[in-house]
Amino acid sequence: MVPASGEVEFVVSGMTCGSCAARVEKALADHRGVAHASVNFASGRATVALGPSAFGADDLVAAVARLGYDLTPVDAAGIGHDDEQVARQRMWLGRVVVAWPLAVAVLILSLRWMDEPWARWTAFALTVPVQFWAGWPFLRQAAVRARAGQASMDTLVAMGTSVAFAFSAYQVVFGGNHAEHYFDTAALIIAFLLLGRYLEVRATGRASRAIRSLLELGAKQARVVAGGSEQVVPVERVQVGDRVRVRPGERIPVDGVVVEGASAVDESMLTGESVPVDKQPGDPVAGATVNARGVLTVRATAVGADTALAQVVRLVEQAQGTKAPVQRLADRVSAVFVPIVAMIALATLAGWSLAGDATAGLVAATAVLIVACPCALGLATPTAIMVGTGRGAAVGVLIKGGEVLERSKRIDTVVFDKTGTLTHGIMALTNVVPGGGVDAAELLDRAAAVEAGSEHPVGRAIVDGARQRGIDIAAATDFATMPGLGVRAVVHGTVVHVGRRRLMHDAGLTGCADLGAVLDRLEDDGGTAVLAGWEGRVRGGLVVTDTLKDDAAHAVDDLHAMHLEVVMITGDNRHSARSIAAQVGIDRVLAEVLPEDKVDEVRRLQGEGRVVAMVGDGINDAPALVQADLGIAIGTGTDVAIESSDITLLDGHLDGVATALRLARRTFRTIGQNLGWAFAYNIVLIPVAALGLLNPILAGAAMAFSSVSVVANSLHLNRFDPRAARRPLCHHGSAAGR
Repeated sequence: MVPASGEVEFVVSGMTCGSCAARVEKALADHRGVAHASVNFASGRATVALGPSAFGADDLVAAVARLGYDLTPVDAAGIGHDDEQVARQRMWLGRVVVAWPLAVAVLILSLRWMDEPWARWTAFALTVPVQFWAGWPFLRQAAVRARAGQASMDTLVAMGTSVAFAFSAYQVVFGGNHAEHYFDTAALIIAFLLLGRYLEVRATGRASRAIRSLLELGAKQARVVAGGSEQVVPVERVQVGDRVRVRPGERIPVDGVVVEGASAVDESMLTGESVPVDKQPGDPVAGATVNARGVLTVRATAVGADTALAQVVRLVEQAQGTKAPVQRLADRVSAVFVPIVAMIALATLAGWSLAGDATAGLVAATAVLIVACPCALGLATPTAIMVGTGRGAAVGVLIKGGEVLERSKRIDTVVFDKTGTLTHGIMALTNVVPGGGVDAAELLDRAAAVEAGSEHPVGRAIVDGARQRGIDIAAATDFATMPGLGVRAVVHGTVVHVGRRRLMHDAGLTGCADLGAVLDRLEDDGGTAVLAGWEGRVRGGLVVTDTLKDDAAHAVDDLHAMHLEVVMITGDNRHSARSIAAQVGIDRVLAEVLPEDKVDEVRRLQGEGRVVAMVGDGINDAPALVQADLGIAIGTGTDVAIESSDITLLDGHLDGVATALRLARRTFRTIGQNLGWAFAYNIVLIPVAALGLLNPILAGAAMAFSSVSVVANSLHLNRFDPRAARRPLCHHGSAAGR
């Protein structure tokens, strides 16, 4: 039984053009219990989203089989159909090897000796294996479609070549010595189409190479440590909690935490970052990364399908199976294209016949049938998405599908969360400013006692600062937090408040103004100040500072070079926020924003007519990532933020934002080029063929070239180099007129 809900994936066999994919997709989408279906012609995959009712997988297989296609569930491991790809390449290559020598021989006979009976019969004999063996895939699929009342690209090829062959065979038997023959046309058309199909399958295999290369990165064996000894076992046998020893130069077999040893780990396969990362006990490591030096003992925390590598593969596969909205136009055209072309061919034959030249009409109609294949339309979008998302995974950028690519080109505003995104998110206590009646030690003692129960970065900085200064932090009771404002607890029998000025005001504490000037000056230097008060008065202030990431200014500069406005959103006060913004060249600051209000700020920007990309890393960023037109998550952040985003930067580097947008835009531009070429090809060449100005042999060559050229154009995305796209560190004016 198919599961009652969720998504299932199938391998689709027998598709030969975009209209095939559209037909399979419609059959699946119309089936009872299917909420949505998407078929990718380039990858040969179908993704089916199930509704609430369960049904048998055989029902879907049967529904597609009635149309002449085969549907096979992808195995549970999600491994691609590489064996099928190789088999398809060999099948087409074998037919190419047979068809071309025979077709060339027929052409030579046609050019020199077709007035001789022996030459005509020899051409007939040589064309038979080309037409009926080498061209059998076209004939078979056309027959299958005909039984189902459907038509496809194979229908056009079968009709065109069969008419040319049958007419020529009739002329051999019943015609005279000077009758027209088109054996060379039928044979060379099939030879060109076979070569085109082989090159197409080979190229689309290269387009999906990213998935295969990722899968090949995983370790095959692991050294499990148990009872003081090592045992080498297949990686599939490692369980969560097992301890695994990794020697220098070996791949780490599972996700885990270092429990013993120190080393540097090459994480480039996962993040695109070439510099090894130092690891010591307590640090996380990811499976398939390479231990550069030193021996590590790792406790497994995730194995199999739960590892970071498996999740990356799953996300890339899902992205490659999606469509850009612009593809819907191509799908609609492909679905009705074949019947329209057949009618144009019949009209061409009728028109030439009425003009008194039925033979010329037959040749022209054959050229129309051959040249009009919608393969290029079907390949235009999926091949670009496959290559673009695969290249993104290789450089540490996960792009979640075609719709994301289309939205990325419209972005004009990039909003950064501050803490943990632009900054390291690691606060340090820099200043303790006591007010009247207390000294610095007492102020810090009470504030740290309250913050000891908090998980907020500011609170942790105050507690760490107190410990570094040798203060023995007192116990606190009745701890309470006011989100976005601060915390409260009972220390030494007194209620102590620590937080923003608004919290002091709400608690009825006086004396903020006495410290205001001092704290404002400290915040102007980039610090974040909180106040502490008890027994009716504010007793002092504490200032913590968060340092900017090294690449923050460069990242903002890159975005300005793309004519994007850059906005920073933070819960910090305006003085501190503006100081941070000035250091990196931020155009606009949204300060003192509560976590739950980030969504409203994004909506407000969208209400101004802006198309917004939101960059964040925390749980409280997830709603804003979803609300934004494009959500970009820093991969070192929380799983919730990553799941809520459209693009994930695996290495956590901010310059990946510009890299992601550039790659997404370039991929979408490639889709546009592919579709433009595919539409232009058909719009121009079909009338040319109908007017008798295009030889059917050249039509076959042109049709094959169109498909291969679309795939080749998509493969250029493999040359995308994020380093070459980065600009030197200097600030440019933004779209907002900085």
